[in-house]
Amino acid sequence: MTDAGNGSGQGGRHAGIGTYYAQDREHDRLTRGLGLIEFTRTLELLSLLLPPCPAVIADIGAGTGVYARELLTAGYAVHALDATPGHVARLRVDPTLERLRSVTLGDARTLPYPDGSVDAALLLGPLYHLTDPRDRARALAEAARVLRPGGVVLAAAITRAADIAGDFTKEGDALDEAYARPIREHTYRTGVHRNPEHRRGHFTDAYFHHPHELAGELSGAGFRDVSVYAVEGPAALLRDPEAAMRDPDRREGILRALRLTERDPALLGVSPHLLAAGVRG
Repeated sequence: MTDAGNGSGQGGRHAGIGTYYAQDREHDRLTRGLGLIEFTRTLELLSLLLPPCPAVIADIGAGTGVYARELLTAGYAVHALDATPGHVARLRVDPTLERLRSVTLGDARTLPYPDGSVDAALLLGPLYHLTDPRDRARALAEAARVLRPGGVVLAAAITRAADIAGDFTKEGDALDEAYARPIREHTYRTGVHRNPEHRRGHFTDAYFHHPHELAGELSGAGFRDVSVYAVEGPAALLRDPEAAMRDPDRREGILRALRLTERDPALLGVSPHLLAAGVRG
């Protein structure tokens, strides 16, 4: 593993995002609750959409390496980049990630990789942390630049419904409701999510997409054959997703239903996360 840290990871990022990820909860977020379904389904979609091994993948917004670890095990060559120093520190010392080709503290809008040097680019977080559409366009343009012709970009987004669903799925005291409701409603109307007091238990500054917006951003960046998939889909409505995933029969039934409906335009917006795929021309 080479060390490509450039010290520019926080450039242009809102302080609230750094504060949120400094809580160091990302490394185990996908091991509980709805995160179990998000993780399982994302792996399914990666196996469906990525080129075969031994392709070279840029994991842009790699977090603490949750997906990079799985990709390495599958036989891919992986470069990892993240904008959070704490995440990069974990990537550099984790023995299960020692086969990473490089680890970079960097920015999705100014990638350190040469033109046409990777077969696939993963953006499993950067797009929803860039609230300015010009910044999202820059990140997608950079992904296109580093991809070889015919290479694939896979970009994740959070849907606007993910936040407004708090009116139906979350319970809290009156004080928290007074704080959270204006956030949820503003996010649904505008796509821009703010946590002005950086309260724990609430997400950080982000942009939440309508499904058609995500597809349009990839197409606008020059990607062809764009498709959008629901990750958790209607499973977001489960009262206890963790218990459902522990029951083998229930788990298989849920996953079969999600595979069946993953591209249904009528249901895409119900899913907390979307994954869009596009091909570089």
